[in-house]
Amino acid sequence: MRAIGIILAGGNNNRMRELSNKRAIAAMPIAGSYRSIDFALSNMASSHIQKVAVLTQYNARSLNEHLSSSKWWDFGRKQGGLFVFTPTITKENSLWYQGTADAIYQNLQFLKNSHEPYVVIASGDCIYKLDYNKVLEYHIAKRADVTVVCTTCDDPNETERFGVLRMNEDCRIEEFEEKPMVSSYNTISTGIYVIRRRQLIELIEKAAQEGRHDFVKDILIRYKNLKRIYGYKIDTYWSNISTAEAYYKTNMDFLQPEIRNFFFKQEPTIKTKIDDLPPAKYNPGAQVRNSLVASGCIINGVVENSVLFKDVFVGNNCVIKNSVILNNVYLGDNTHIENCIVESRDTIRANSYYCGEGEVKIVVEKNDRYVL
Repeated sequence: MRAIGIILAGGNNNRMRELSNKRAIAAMPIAGSYRSIDFALSNMASSHIQKVAVLTQYNARSLNEHLSSSKWWDFGRKQGGLFVFTPTITKENSLWYQGTADAIYQNLQFLKNSHEPYVVIASGDCIYKLDYNKVLEYHIAKRADVTVVCTTCDDPNETERFGVLRMNEDCRIEEFEEKPMVSSYNTISTGIYVIRRRQLIELIEKAAQEGRHDFVKDILIRYKNLKRIYGYKIDTYWSNISTAEAYYKTNMDFLQPEIRNFFFKQEPTIKTKIDDLPPAKYNPGAQVRNSLVASGCIINGVVENSVLFKDVFVGNNCVIKNSVILNNVYLGDNTHIENCIVESRDTIRANSYYCGEGEVKIVVEKNDRYVL
């Protein structure tokens, strides 16, 4: 492959509410046994990008644990490998990453020591499948300076979460607004960029000298009339999990067979770190309809249209509907949970009732599980 990969996984935001209190957004569990960053990593591995840097910062413990071995995504090679960079104190700098461009600037040596001509930059909080080779070929054919992968956003209320852009007939980006309140366009940036390595080093160094830290605002938008910035449109499934509502909806999307089939049955598939857990156990009287149940679960009650992650225990006479139950949750007997996301390692007492009205409810309960 003629490119190296950079995955930006350091961000924190408040729109995930309590879910981001103890993990980075890129480490959010998805579809039973995956994490959000698996999608970007698997895409890079299947596009034969052999050298990938993950830039982490906020609440990085669970993400670092997940990335502790590169073998799951097949990066354990003589050349290249998987690198995880967190902010470090040096002689020149003792700050956290100030923004996306600054995160790359603080690890510029990684780019300078590489010899591949191109760089693919992706974010760790998007759920999609893409062959970066096709984007790279397009980038070279258009003789572009930067190529931005974009997609169509059908919901006008959602566009304020993204960078919105307009392209001309030749797909060159003419207008680019970052997270506008109201926009007349519905083409959004997916946060995936292809750029020549030397060009990136030059732009990042210049931005750092001027005290600018954001890749989109200070590089893409500032240089859009000076550099040849093109858009590459994708029409396959793409989702960003930066809010609690979007996270819930993305997990619910995996209950549709065609989406599961697209990610997990069609090659190249999505890879993840494997846990040694027994298969799910359904005790007599359990009823499960249209749900994803991961390994290690024990089910005694009724589960409908829900996603259960690893090691979930569902007690007798429980009813779970339209919910996402994160890993290692114990649900006591006669519990009713509807339209909720239950935080991992929670212990829900018997006879509890939680129902999300109108918006998704996040349940965080820290009770003692075993009282001796």
